[in-house]
Amino acid sequence: MPPPAAPKIYHIVHVDRLPSIIADGGLLSDAEIVKRAATNPAHGMGTTIGMGSIKEARLTQRTLRSNPGLFVGHCVPFYFCFRSVMLYVIYKANHPGLEYRGGQGPIVHLEADLLATVDWGNANGRRWAFTLSNAGSAYFSDRADLAELDQIDWDAVNARNWQSCREAKAAEFLMEQSFPWELVTRIGVRSQQYHGQVRTALQAAEHKPHVEIKPDWYY
Repeated sequence: MPPPAAPKIYHIVHVDRLPSIIADGGLLSDAEIVKRAATNPAHGMGTTIGMGSIKEARLTQRTLRSNPGLFVGHCVPFYFCFRSVMLYVIYKANHPGLEYRGGQGPIVHLEADLLATVDWGNANGRRWAFTLSNAGSAYFSDRADLAELDQIDWDAVNARNWQSCREAKAAEFLMEQSFPWELVTRIGVRSQQYHGQVRTALQAAEHKPHVEIKPDWYY
């Protein structure tokens, strides 16, 4: 399958993270979050849904060959699909490395346009890359040329039954340092309950992405 004409990228967060994301003007990399926590421990970020051991590896061990010296954990990560492998791990809530056990209900998808994102990164001197598999793995391939998007396994990315292509489905897009809130074009939620919570959080935002109830984005 060739790459989509207008690829979308997706970042998942707990709904209680939205107020801090909006206040900060966008998403922060794990490296920036660690830095903020060290200088302002009282700064409330909301619920963390990632795995601590994987975050640590991304911060200290996983680097990008396409951008020498840039660690994965110094980038904001996105998937190329909703209903990601990580969301499944959250849904099952039985992985020993997962501290968060609140299920997928409160998790929201932040959608952005890949091409607009790359244009913004290039205009603002931010390095970016995409990986052909999970960037938390000990080995992965990465690229920083949109002409090579066809090297992503798009069949795997879009697969609903992905047990045989788990790593390829977890391909990522990475933006150095932070990701501006105004590039988020749509927010997908699982139910009316969380639709209301997102709408409440957006009251404080100048930029208000469209919010949709998307149960097909969930397990």
